[in-house]
Amino acid sequence: MAERRRVDYNIHRDVLDEEIVDDVYNPIYNTTTVREKLKKSVSCSGPRLKKSILSTVPVVSWLPRYPVRENALGDLISGISVGIMQLPQGMAYALLASVPAVYGLYSSFYPVLIYFFFGTSKHISVGTYAVMSVMIGGVTERLAPDSNFLENVTGEAIINTTLRDAERIKVAAAVTFMSGIFQVLLGLVQFGFVVTYLSEPLVRGYTTGAAIHVIVSQLKYTFGINPTRFSGPLALIYTVLEIGSLLPETNLGTLVVSAVSIVCLILAKELNTYLAKWLPVPIPVELIAIIVATLISWQVNLNAKYGIDVVGDIPSGLQPPALPDISLFSQVIGDAFAISVVGYGLAISLGRIFALKYGYKVDSNQELIALGLSNTFGGIFQCFAISCSMSRSMVQVSTGGKTQVAGALSALVILIITLWIGQLFEDLPKSVLAAIIYVNLQGIMKQFTDIPALWRSNWIDMVIWIVTFILTVLLNPDLGLAASIAFALLTIIFRTQLPTYSLLGQISDTDIYKPLNSYEEVKPVPDVVVFRSSATLYFANAEMYQEALGRKTGIDITKILAVKQKLEAKRKRVEKKQLKKAQKEAKKQVDVEHTEMAGVAVIDIEPDRDPSLPRAIILDLSPVNFLDTVAVKTLKNIKKDYGEIGIDVVLTGCQSGVVHNLETGGFFNEKVTKCCVFSSIHDAVLHCQCSCETERHQQDKTYFSPF
Repeated sequence: MAERRRVDYNIHRDVLDEEIVDDVYNPIYNTTTVREKLKKSVSCSGPRLKKSILSTVPVVSWLPRYPVRENALGDLISGISVGIMQLPQGMAYALLASVPAVYGLYSSFYPVLIYFFFGTSKHISVGTYAVMSVMIGGVTERLAPDSNFLENVTGEAIINTTLRDAERIKVAAAVTFMSGIFQVLLGLVQFGFVVTYLSEPLVRGYTTGAAIHVIVSQLKYTFGINPTRFSGPLALIYTVLEIGSLLPETNLGTLVVSAVSIVCLILAKELNTYLAKWLPVPIPVELIAIIVATLISWQVNLNAKYGIDVVGDIPSGLQPPALPDISLFSQVIGDAFAISVVGYGLAISLGRIFALKYGYKVDSNQELIALGLSNTFGGIFQCFAISCSMSRSMVQVSTGGKTQVAGALSALVILIITLWIGQLFEDLPKSVLAAIIYVNLQGIMKQFTDIPALWRSNWIDMVIWIVTFILTVLLNPDLGLAASIAFALLTIIFRTQLPTYSLLGQISDTDIYKPLNSYEEVKPVPDVVVFRSSATLYFANAEMYQEALGRKTGIDITKILAVKQKLEAKRKRVEKKQLKKAQKEAKKQVDVEHTEMAGVAVIDIEPDRDPSLPRAIILDLSPVNFLDTVAVKTLKNIKKDYGEIGIDVVLTGCQSGVVHNLETGGFFNEKVTKCCVFSSIHDAVLHCQCSCETERHQQDKTYFSPF
């Protein structure tokens, strides 16, 4: 380790308290009224209008300056690669959403094109995503279950899949449209900070739990069975039990196709990873898989001979726009809000990672609006909710994509496939799409390795990860998210209620103060106690703060005040008795004034302070960023109670906002001024030592201990 350069410094200045700082250095107060702020916020000017337009439609600002020579080739290759990848993923994730496969292609076109105009991230690949799709599937199957579309044909109950799919498309469009509206509204009111409540352990635990739902939802395609769809809490447990009871009915042909597809895809992915150093573009293994599977299915006629379920009819062309069914809004409003928050959280988290890596800024509120408009227009064109995909985003970046032009080109690739090529995949087995989903979840399932890593770094984050995972698995993704956020917030409250309380001492010949129990060479300040809490001070921990102060200083303030009250009562009784005696003497024509003065002189039993008690207590409030009324009242009580037993209480390290809270909370008055608030611990210590020295030179009094 390199030798450190030691530099000495000396500073000579007066001890500063807040009153001196205010008088000498002239604080600046914000005098702007609410009316003036509102007037400024709604005022309109040419430059402000231009800035508003450029921020609302970012493509207008960067596309005219697009460097064709530097970026065009990379964006072209990236767009084609991502578009090819969107094809199998869109069709597979449509199964998760419980809608026909072609609607996965629609969801990979319209929203991606809208995001191109309004998004601020240059690198994320928006479109279909497994977690979002399974959340949509939960809503569609809840509101349009198979049992609602049973028809009696020749004595046998058969599901009318045409009517069922039409109803599920309406539900998916309605919830997507509403989630988009929520995102736009939240973006307009600058609510982008909501993502701060989605910590990384929470997001990773949530996506891992959602991946379990994805896997379970695809087991029916793997085994070729038709289990009952459950909804609500513990639905996944009931579904697993139902699938277990139906395993004897497994279609062996479907199981074989699934197993072969999974093995081939895993091997191809590993080969892709191995050859990544030499290949400019990854091998589109998923596209090759669906092409080969479709050809085999068409040639062998797997559906007719072995009963293997296939994708079925894929209409060519695009769907005309149609407003969602308004009657469904009241039934999907809760799901829509959960989907809007989850989709935004996933997108902005990944967007910030790429922005930090490549040196640009992502506007969180504009991202909300961009995703909201993508989902709103998507709902009008019968799409289901989208977010961004980690795997596609990595492909977009690794193949040379530098702007959202790559995203727009991928949407055009999907458009070409939808218009002219989509019908070629009608014989594709659904079990192959399920296999694609399983293999794409490898990255998410690897997040289980977070648990030992978090155990070593921060066990509270590990608990958040595990609890979020369990809640998501047991309560479904929508309720699981709400419960997980509530739990994460509770951990914050618990941490502020269980802070570290410590007494500080001085490093010799310095103005540095450290906890006494953390350093051997730190010494306590004579006659002065410096007390600090590691958390902010507010209603939830104010009482514990006061108790910890008494515990750390060893001062039972309640007992001392009780003894003092008894002594005060005794003094009054003696004074009253002496007064009566003086009155009797007055009747005997003795000088009343002389008797009264004598009586006062003989009843002086006021106890001196216990020399074992400190003369001053310094409350270090540097960790505190705000004070509520309860906290201010607690500090007032501390200063008052300890002052009654002769201990001066001063504050230090107060931020400007904390001083303002003290003022508005009524802490200061004629007796308690800003002179008791100091800029640093050392200023407060010097002040207290000076006061103690002055007190020692006062006239000695008779010592009487209350103990």
